[in-house]
Amino acid sequence: MLNQKAPKPNQMNQNQKKGSGLSIAIIGLLFFIFGFVTWLNGILIPYLKIACELTNFQAMFVAFAFYISYTVMALPSAWVLKKTGFKNGMMVGLLVMAVGTILFIPAAYTRLYGLFLLGLFIMGTGLAVLQTASNPYIIIIGPVESAAKRISIMGIANKVAGMLAPLILAYFILNDGDEFVASLSGLDETAKNLQLDILSQRVIMPYLVMTVVLVLLGIGIRFSPLPEIENEQEEVIESDTKTKTNIFQFPNLVLGVLALFLYVGVEVIAGDTIIRYGMSLGFPIDQAKMFTSFTLAGMIIGYLLGIALIPKYVSQQKALAVSAVLGIILSLSVLFGSPLISVTSVALLGLANALVWPAIWPLAIHGLGKFIKTGSAMLIMAIAGGAMLPLLWGQLSDMFSPQQAYWVLIPCYLVIYLYAIRWHKMTSWRR
Repeated sequence: MLNQKAPKPNQMNQNQKKGSGLSIAIIGLLFFIFGFVTWLNGILIPYLKIACELTNFQAMFVAFAFYISYTVMALPSAWVLKKTGFKNGMMVGLLVMAVGTILFIPAAYTRLYGLFLLGLFIMGTGLAVLQTASNPYIIIIGPVESAAKRISIMGIANKVAGMLAPLILAYFILNDGDEFVASLSGLDETAKNLQLDILSQRVIMPYLVMTVVLVLLGIGIRFSPLPEIENEQEEVIESDTKTKTNIFQFPNLVLGVLALFLYVGVEVIAGDTIIRYGMSLGFPIDQAKMFTSFTLAGMIIGYLLGIALIPKYVSQQKALAVSAVLGIILSLSVLFGSPLISVTSVALLGLANALVWPAIWPLAIHGLGKFIKTGSAMLIMAIAGGAMLPLLWGQLSDMFSPQQAYWVLIPCYLVIYLYAIRWHKMTSWRR
């Protein structure tokens, strides 16, 4: 027999760190994909508004169709993960997203807005599976007190992709936006429809490329060295669930779902309406198409601050409270500032929003134990805030003005502040 020596403890720790680092890198790639696909909506909204001749309210159904899928599919996603495990579930999510992106090709040829929305809904469905798997995964694979830092790293990958996505797509579909809109005014109905058909078909090549990339990534995840998370590891963040019989007995989760719902709504409003808002203030399309990237740049700065400060200098709870206060101040600046100050403040909301998601997640799932998959699914369902609140913004924008529609932000940040200072501490509904 061979005389094999057992690995030394420090060697085991080094191997664990290497494995954890590789896992974080793979999950970081997935977060990059989340960001790229999600923040395409910022340019799709004004693009489809032109191509399909929509009102502000109708155009915001782009965000609605994409984000409402999280509510519809989050609990089924938890069931999928129980059957497949986290790793195979991620593969399934990527392949479902590919089905959604390929639908953009017939949608582009027919210029049917409903078909575009169906493709967005299916893409969101795939993302629901991916997010339900990857968000708790990144929390579980390391110490819970530094979870916000790891999520911030994921956020940087997400938002760097978000900065690039609208710029890349805009290059293909709206590189001549102002000239194209001006050229339509002198055309009869037949010639106008012909030009709009040509505009609609500009999305075919980018979405075909995305389909191929998503399929290849799905296959790659299936054969990657990403470790599976076992139930025993999930319970590392468990406190005492023996007396709990259902998920609604965790106030920190239920109120966290509410806070996250409102947060995603304000994040999507800041990122997806700023181009349309800038155009309403008189900024040309060539300038306004850059604005979503500015919002995402603000979020990246916030994530970098989170990595540097949490938990060494600032707790997750304190970062959440400061973010909410900054959100309120910037929202008032949007409402009462001059056009330049107002649109700049919308972009700076990215800075206020950056640490909200990373801080709420670990606070909301703390102590869930065996309920973690269901709790994670409920938090993913809260992404529906990105469907509901931008739609409300669109309606208020048509009724009053795009600037006054931003009043919807104030109560959202107030609720997030309450969660930061009090509600996340609740372990029972009884005082």
